Amino acid sequence: MLTRTRFETRFARYQQRLYGFAVAMTGDRDRARDLLHDCVLRAASARERPVNEPAFRAWLFTIMRNLWIDQHRAAERQSRMLETLSDAVPVSLDSMAVESFAVRQAFELLSHDHREVLALVDISGFSYQETADLLGVPRGTVMSRISRARQALAGLLADDSPKVVPLSRKTGQV
Repeated sequence: MLTRTRFETRFARYQQRLYGFAVAMTGDRDRARDLLHDCVLRAASARERPVNEPAFRAWLFTIMRNLWIDQHRAAERQSRMLETLSDAVPVSLDSMAVESFAVRQAFELLSHDHREVLALVDISGFSYQETADLLGVPRGTVMSRISRARQALAGLLADDSPKVVPLSRKTGQV
């Protein structure tokens, strides 16, 4: 059995990577902190935890990913419910200058699948196989997604035209 202190020590090794993954998924540091907090609570309250270190790491990232999916689905349901109750008013979004935040903006323009695979492989340091296991897809799918994601990111960064990207994504987006 894993003691609380032992769990905290193991979790601390991955806290920054988990936070980076959360920021990549949510696009918002405050929401990322909340997601990390939820992940800690879920992992700490689990009756059983993987003993093997790579399995423990993958387990933590899987918890976070599943929490994000659950939150996204709940937000979608809430959004649909609000739309049926009242007319939706378009939200005016703040924008950032391309020169200051080019990489972040380009990252935000990528599809969810591309952001997710880049966050796992390039930001969090998972191998292709670990990412495939975490996402429940074949290794080749991860390889092709990462290739397409990097090409898309490079294409966005090579484009000189300015882009408007919100400071944080709308609640209903993944």
